[in-house]
Amino acid sequence: MVNEWLSRWREGRIGFHRDAPHPALQRHWARLGVPYGTKVLVPLCGKSLDMRWLAERGHPVLGIELSLEAIDQFIAEGQGEVSRFHLGSFDVCRQGSIELWRGDFFHFHIDQAAEIGAFYDRAALIALPEATRQRYAFHLAQLLPPGALGLLISLVRAPGDDRGPPYTVCADEVRQLFTPNFELTHLEDSQPEDNGWQESVWAMVRRGPGV
Repeated sequence: MVNEWLSRWREGRIGFHRDAPHPALQRHWARLGVPYGTKVLVPLCGKSLDMRWLAERGHPVLGIELSLEAIDQFIAEGQGEVSRFHLGSFDVCRQGSIELWRGDFFHFHIDQAAEIGAFYDRAALIALPEATRQRYAFHLAQLLPPGALGLLISLVRAPGDDRGPPYTVCADEVRQLFTPNFELTHLEDSQPEDNGWQESVWAMVRRGPGV
């Protein structure tokens, strides 16, 4: 799976990348009530313009991405000075209020997430095969403090289309994965696209201990 994603970036096969911020992010982020200045975690971020949209609204952003090509392209397409440094097993690039950590999301530890208070996932969960999604949901929960707010966009492919990535993650699976550690609110289902794909949007709140 990792090699497949890295090959896509090297070869420019990035049809999953959007050339504008995601409409669901623009519609629903404000209703989450994430305080101004809260740092937002964006797992498997690619070179998503959603990170710039969040930064423009006063949120420091920490994106985690394995592909060097994705990070280099994001930086090249942005503006401002770039600083580079190394933390743990990650190479970090900072441009403005956006940090891109190059490395494996599952190697990102809670001590590195101390300032994070929110998250946004448009392309992480659906990029992972079924066998890895439970691990992802648990690891995400471990990184976030109680009360952390987030927006998740899941995807269901057309009936009979079981390829991936991106993979189908139906509503029942979203609830199964996240309900143990998060309060979930289903916000909307998009109209099916021409290829039959349909997105679902979820607001999430990290539960506290014993909740």
